[in-house]
Amino acid sequence: MDAATLAAVGTIVVGLAAATAAWIGQRSSARATHQGVVLTGYGGLVDQLQEERDRLQAKLTAAYADLAGERADKAALQAQITALQAEIAARDRRIAELGGPTL
Repeated sequence: MDAATLAAVGTIVVGLAAATAAWIGQRSSARATHQGVVLTGYGGLVDQLQEERDRLQAKLTAAYADLAGERADKAALQAQITALQAEIAARDRRIAELGGPTL
């Protein structure tokens, strides 16, 4: 073999080695990029879930506050009903004392 043939064969071998190294490097880079995308996607999903959990927690807190307000209103109305019933009973007793008709 002459020098030109050896140089050509050497160039081909070096080219193939460089192409193989580039291909392997590209696969590693693609795998790392894919893993980065997966981790970034997972982190984004976790963030979205945490935000939704916070919104639902705020809604639940508001619902509990509304329920507590309604219970307080109900208790106030019940106290008013009890007071009115006591007032009716006192008037009925007063009517009976005065000799009026009793129910």
